[in-house]
Amino acid sequence: MATIALPTVDRRLEPYTTGAPLDFAALMNGGHHHFNRVAFAAAHVVADPLADNDPWLTPAIDWERTIAFREYLWDLGLGVAEAMDTAQRGMGLAWPEAQELIRRSLAAARARAPHHPRIACGAGTDHLEPGPDVTIDDVIRAYEEQVAFVEGEGGEIILMASRALAKAARGPGDYVTVYERILSQVKAPVIIHWLGEMFDPALAGYWGSDDHTLAMETCLDVLSAHADKIDGIKVSLLSKEKEVAMRRRLPANVRMYTGDDFNYAELIAGDEEGYSDALLGIFDAIAPAASAGLAALAEGSDNRFFDILAPTVPLSRHIFAAPTRFYKTGVVFLAYLNGLQDHFTMVGGQESARSTLHLAELFRLADKARVLRDPEEAAHRMAAVLAVRGLA
Repeated sequence: MATIALPTVDRRLEPYTTGAPLDFAALMNGGHHHFNRVAFAAAHVVADPLADNDPWLTPAIDWERTIAFREYLWDLGLGVAEAMDTAQRGMGLAWPEAQELIRRSLAAARARAPHHPRIACGAGTDHLEPGPDVTIDDVIRAYEEQVAFVEGEGGEIILMASRALAKAARGPGDYVTVYERILSQVKAPVIIHWLGEMFDPALAGYWGSDDHTLAMETCLDVLSAHADKIDGIKVSLLSKEKEVAMRRRLPANVRMYTGDDFNYAELIAGDEEGYSDALLGIFDAIAPAASAGLAALAEGSDNRFFDILAPTVPLSRHIFAAPTRFYKTGVVFLAYLNGLQDHFTMVGGQESARSTLHLAELFRLADKARVLRDPEEAAHRMAAVLAVRGLA
């Protein structure tokens, strides 16, 4: 245990004493990572804090620590969703850096043969600047370029939502045209990613409507027409009701990958009509708990699954609180607190995207969820951040 003075909303410093962490490995059956759900953690990148660059303009990545973090996720039995929004794609990580990230991560995965871990890589259109002159054909060509790169590297594809398509589309038919063209060309089934506007305001109105219920109809039409080319769909709308409604209408061979960082525990557990697999940014932050919880579920212990994961939900809801797009700051901060990187520096200077009070509450909630690996070291690191922010 450790005691640290944390700021409160009334501008006081209040002592907080941590509890004991959970030994998640001890909760697993012999440490085996046998899951009955497909589970991807969308992984963050580790910045290089000593690079001679302009942080807001040029990303500098610590490749060794970034790949080591993926090895850590694989060691816990989780798949890696690479070069996604958790890796700050479109918020500090541009396509050239994403290409290098994909190339290095796929090489690291191959090096673990014959036990090749699961890795799927984001392919989108982020090298195409949205604008009034961008056409649907431009969007298709941009998708084709990124899909060809990922396939050329031997990677599985996550077909990311496109800001350029959201800007160029004049209705649902344009979405159908783009997705039909790309899906007709892919070599293997892909995961489609529907990222809601709460994660990226530039994606408002995706699938041709601001009404998610109407947008879902267009998306389901595409999924049904091309089910043989689709492994699953990741839905990130932060609405369990919408996800369940869509899940119940999916073609038989198409998975629902929950992207709901507010309600993931109950969505993964499922109901009498089905369940969701997982592709989650929060699994980056709580990977040992996610692994232990999924192992318990596979063993038929729903109670132990919820005992492990339910306490992490308040933490996740805090990390993904509005403005949700800044959740990456909390994910990286927790990696720093847990000693998975030696600094709290992010590409694009995104470490400044959350307030001191937000980070203090994150510390409390992480402790209550028992996901601080070493509370004394975490308290020491928390105190260092507070000192930099004027609370020495």
